[in-house]
Amino acid sequence: MKKIAVIGLGLIGGSLALELKKNTWATIYGVDKNAEHLQKALDLGIIYKKADIHIVSEVDIVIIAVPVNIIPNLTTQVLDLIKNDTLVFDVGSTKLAVCEAVKNHPKRKNFVALHPIAGTEFSGPEAAIYNLFTNKVNIICEQNRSSKEMINKAVSLFENLKMRNVFMDSAKQHDKHIAYVSHLSHISSFMLGKTVLEIEKDEKSIFDMAGSGFESTVRLAKSNPETWTPIFLQNKENLLKSLEEYIKNLNQFKEVLTSESAEDVFAIMQNTNKIKSVLAGINN
Repeated sequence: MKKIAVIGLGLIGGSLALELKKNTWATIYGVDKNAEHLQKALDLGIIYKKADIHIVSEVDIVIIAVPVNIIPNLTTQVLDLIKNDTLVFDVGSTKLAVCEAVKNHPKRKNFVALHPIAGTEFSGPEAAIYNLFTNKVNIICEQNRSSKEMINKAVSLFENLKMRNVFMDSAKQHDKHIAYVSHLSHISSFMLGKTVLEIEKDEKSIFDMAGSGFESTVRLAKSNPETWTPIFLQNKENLLKSLEEYIKNLNQFKEVLTSESAEDVFAIMQNTNKIKSVLAGINN
């Protein structure tokens, strides 16, 4: 019988708790500074028991699923309290800050810096669902700084969730790449939603005219600002570079549209259609 503590019971933490309840015999303890979330997680059967931070001294695995600005200090605090054979990992979408915070900790070997790339636009314990991680990718960074035992435990845990583990040596490289393939898309969605709300004051017209294309493009704009504000700020350097490139492409498209060059408009879209084969290769 194992014991697992999940700190932060939102979409990712809650969904992990559900999966681990289903796939293991572990007792799942929930920790959350929001008392309402904690009680709701218990009522929904996401966790077995409510607890506070001190439970980490008794468990075999600690999962940290809180906003990224809280993760570095909290991870250090957790490492101070754990047993010598406890696995600790966070699920934040930025990795450099936490890796820097714990790099000299005596129990750094117990920590695995990872990022399961999965999610929806919903938040809170009620957003937790089964199969969120199925056939998705889990990125593990700085494996050489974790013990082989802890890496093997983390790999096994996520393989049991039907995730594919991918290793990256550098947390800095992770944050650079994730800025383009995840964080930028969230900014794009938020800004499209903002633009439409500012231009079209009649909300009923938006509802009546919005097609599936608009709905799918602005889906991410429904994401929780409490989660994404610290992500954007923590990965600011990489996001500013990606935004410069994105804005350059938007301005280029604006210019060819202004010139009414059908050939150039077509060429830009045709070249970008290559993304279909790229994504098909990833998904296969």
